[in-house]
Amino acid sequence: MQGPLTSQVGGHQGVTTSDDDSLIIKPALPTEIAFYQALNSDPVLAPLRPFVPQFVGTLRLEGELIKLDGDIEQNNIRPPPANEKSDELRCYISAVLENLTHRFIKPNVLDAKLGTVLYDEDAPLEKKQRMMETARKTTSFETGVRLTGFQVYDNVTNQPILTPKSYGKSIDKSQLPDGIARFLPVGGSKEEEASPCGLPVSLLLPIMQGIKEDIQEIRDVVASLEVRIVGGSLLVIYEADWERAEKGLKWLEEQDDEDEMDDDDEESEDEERGGPPYVVKLIDFAHTRLVPGKGPDEGVLTGIDTMIRLIDGRIKELTP
Repeated sequence: MQGPLTSQVGGHQGVTTSDDDSLIIKPALPTEIAFYQALNSDPVLAPLRPFVPQFVGTLRLEGELIKLDGDIEQNNIRPPPANEKSDELRCYISAVLENLTHRFIKPNVLDAKLGTVLYDEDAPLEKKQRMMETARKTTSFETGVRLTGFQVYDNVTNQPILTPKSYGKSIDKSQLPDGIARFLPVGGSKEEEASPCGLPVSLLLPIMQGIKEDIQEIRDVVASLEVRIVGGSLLVIYEADWERAEKGLKWLEEQDDEDEMDDDDEESEDEERGGPPYVVKLIDFAHTRLVPGKGPDEGVLTGIDTMIRLIDGRIKELTP
């Protein structure tokens, strides 16, 4: 039986998980499903694959898991053959993706919407005007980032504290560093009631450094692609459980000291048992398209650059 995605902090409602919580089932437009199929088949998009959740296939309303085999031409993302009424189709087909929070004990999760342009070029004029006004009234227009929502675990209650999207819409660009600090708090000893959330600085600093490096890698890839990612987000997850976070950092050190394993099964098992204490991915591709000859998405790059500066600022703030 499917259940709701409890760690969802942004996006549309209706996202559920598989019985074992390893997959998410997300209602999707044909354009988003087509993008995921193109991502798996188009060499132009290959550099982006490591930074996007793994796409398993689609799930119809009847519950049948199917794999897409529509015709996707290189450099051209097109929906697979289907009913052209996208709103109707959305009710019947969902994308099945890996659940990025599955291996975390206490996932602290941030959804940061990217881009200075929040509307499709073929959107109705009324929607364009509405989305332009939304961008101007929030941090999106100037910084290319809006904190859609985030959750941070309370060390005392062991329950996540949700900061909703209304917070991200209410702050200006001068308050973004405070928002990032709220997502990346420093926790003292568990007896200190003044710091109910967060990791010790000794764990938080290397995790933030790793997050920043991953975002920089994503930036380099996006800058190399002629693509528009309208309405996409940067999803940042890190482990709030102190012991698991420490083990994750040690796992990373061991990977740096060792050559890659030759045994795929052994490597897969190691990833499942251990793995890094954070993950950074691009998500939400309902309005993504390739635009050959038009260069990279400057609005999204602006947002990624803002995120890098915000994380770097938090690192400098906490570095002794």
